[in-house]
Amino acid sequence: MLDNIIIVGAGPAGLALARSLADAPVRVTVLEYQPEATIAAPTPDGREIALTLRSQRILRDLGVWPLIPQEEIHPLRGARVRDGGSSFAMAIDPTGQDGGQLGNLVPNHAIRRALYQSVSGQERLDLRTEQRVIGAAVTEGGAEVRLASGETLRGAMVVAADSRFSAVRGMLGIGARIHKTERTMICMRVRHSDDPLGGKALEWFDHGRTVALLPLGPGLTSFVLTLPDAKAADFLAWPEACRESYAKAILVGELGDIEAVEQPFAYPLTMTFSERFVRPRAALVGDAAVGMHPVTAHGFNFGLAGAWELGRVLRGGMPRYARLVRYAIEQQMATLPLYEATRHLVGLYTDDTPFARPVRKAVLRLGASKPVSGALALLLSGNRRLGIPARSAGLPSLPPGPLSRSSG
Repeated sequence: MLDNIIIVGAGPAGLALARSLADAPVRVTVLEYQPEATIAAPTPDGREIALTLRSQRILRDLGVWPLIPQEEIHPLRGARVRDGGSSFAMAIDPTGQDGGQLGNLVPNHAIRRALYQSVSGQERLDLRTEQRVIGAAVTEGGAEVRLASGETLRGAMVVAADSRFSAVRGMLGIGARIHKTERTMICMRVRHSDDPLGGKALEWFDHGRTVALLPLGPGLTSFVLTLPDAKAADFLAWPEACRESYAKAILVGELGDIEAVEQPFAYPLTMTFSERFVRPRAALVGDAAVGMHPVTAHGFNFGLAGAWELGRVLRGGMPRYARLVRYAIEQQMATLPLYEATRHLVGLYTDDTPFARPVRKAVLRLGASKPVSGALALLLSGNRRLGIPARSAGLPSLPPGPLSRSSG
C-alpha cells in the first residue's frame, strides 16, 4: 500500500507540493477549509507577485507556467529605491545573463488558478475542500489529522501549509517568532497618462508611509501604500474620490494623471519565522514556515522553493528523519538571513527620528555601489541565495530527484 501524505492548506505552497509529488510513489490528500469553487477560480486580491527567475523555472518544471495567461505576465526589468523626497535612487538592474529582467510580476490569483488547474485530475491526489482541521499529531507509526466532522485521517506524514498563522503548526507543538509591524499594506491598480517606469519598480520610504509602484504594462500600475494601522483604517474608510485624491497627492510628478481602476485591498503586515521546519513525520512549507514582509518580494518565492525542495525529498517515498532534518536546515539557512535583514531594514526605514534619517540615506548610498547592487540583482532574480551553503555547514548536498530538470 502506498504511503499517504496529508497536506493541510490548498494555497500556493500546498498545491505546489502536491503537484511536485505527481510522479512519486505516494498518495496525497490535500485538506482545505474554503469551497472548491473559491480555489478553482480565485478572484483578484490586489497582490502582484514578483516571481524570481528561479521561481519561474520551478513553475515550468511543475507544468504550471504554461497555464498562466501571457497577458497576466509582466516583465520586471529592474527596481529603484528612494528615501523620502530625495532625488537619489538606488538602482537594482538585472545582470547580463538574465535576459534584461529581474523576474516577472504576476497577479496572485492567476498563479493560484494555474496551480489548481495543474493538480486537477492528478492521479493519487484527493483534494478535500470545506474541511476544518481541529487536531494534528504525529505518532510512532505515522500522523493523524482530526476534522471537525469527527473523521480522523491517518497517513505517513502531515505537512502544514495553512498560512503564517498556521493552526496545524501549533497543534504539532512548533512555536514561531511573530513580529507585528503595526502597519497595513494597501494595494490597488491605477491607470495613468505618463509611463516613466519603463518596466522598473519604484519604491520610496516616505515619512510615515512607504510607497511602491509595480509596472503592469503601458498605462497600468499597481499602487502599493503601507501605512500605520490606524491611518490605513482611515484611508479605507474614505470615499473613493478622497482616496484617489490622496494617491494623486503622493504621486505628483510620477505617473501624470491617475485613475483608480479597482477598490483597495488591505493586508495587515506580520512577519513570522517558525522555530522548526520539521518534526518526525511532519513538515512546514510556505508561510507556515516563513512569513516574510513584502518589501523584499521574497515571501512567495521562499514558499515555492520550500515546496519544491520538500517534494524532491519525498519523491523517492517516505525518507528517513535525518533527510528531513537536512532539508529543514538548508531551508532555514536559505531564509533566515534575509528574514532578519528584512526585519531590520523595515525597522530602519519606518523610523522617522532625526538619528535614523542619515543612516537610511547612507544605507541607500552603500546599496548603490556596483558590488552591492549587483549582488542584490542576483538575489532578487533568484540566482543567488542569501544564506550559508549546506556544504559549509558540513551537510551533504541533496541528490536531484527524478523530476528535477532545473531547480534554479
